[in-house]
Amino acid sequence: MALIEGVEISCNWQESEIHIVGLCIKSEEPKLKSLLLVQQARRRTRLTEMNTKLQQLGIDGLDNYCEKLPSKALSRSHVADFLTEMKIVKDRRKAFKTFLSKRGRIYVEPNWCDMAEAIDTIHSAKGLSVLAHPTRYPLNRGKLNELVNDFVIAGGDAMEVSYGNLDLSAQKHLTQMAIAKSLCVSAGSDFHNSAEHWTDIGKFLPLNELAEKNAIWKHPKWHS
Repeated sequence: MALIEGVEISCNWQESEIHIVGLCIKSEEPKLKSLLLVQQARRRTRLTEMNTKLQQLGIDGLDNYCEKLPSKALSRSHVADFLTEMKIVKDRRKAFKTFLSKRGRIYVEPNWCDMAEAIDTIHSAKGLSVLAHPTRYPLNRGKLNELVNDFVIAGGDAMEVSYGNLDLSAQKHLTQMAIAKSLCVSAGSDFHNSAEHWTDIGKFLPLNELAEKNAIWKHPKWHS
């Protein structure tokens, strides 16, 4: 099994949070390291603001909880875990709905880099840029098409067409869209934890024949 280096960068697009994956990157490339350090600082600032809102609601302990975590890339998922473990909510889903979604009680707007910067930085690190899980964003088909067009204009290389909770009809639509826009296709686990049953082995749709012919691992710049 050949392992490749990769990264997932959160970025802003028209007031929506979009995720761009970088594959086959050179992780020591200075421009990439610099952006990721800035992103981490933005995460910490956002978490601090969320913690302030929690304290205003009489909920303490998030900062101590996060200090004990091995992860440096702290996210809303960690806040959801904290709320669940404190029995403020029964599970992650309820944590996001009540506290962490856009209408949630402690939601803080992210301040990520824009999509073009993420793509350019991945390319500077000799990587290939992939639009992650495109149907997971709260976008209708028209807006999704606009997003993909902007991704192409910014120099994007591929789009995921296989990931959790994606049905066959949506996969076919994404595959056709990617190929029509001269993008390669990719697949991603988006694995967070084993409790999410949709991330289990065998749960994802296989790539169809058309997708296989245009898979990102056949891209001339693909390397391990």
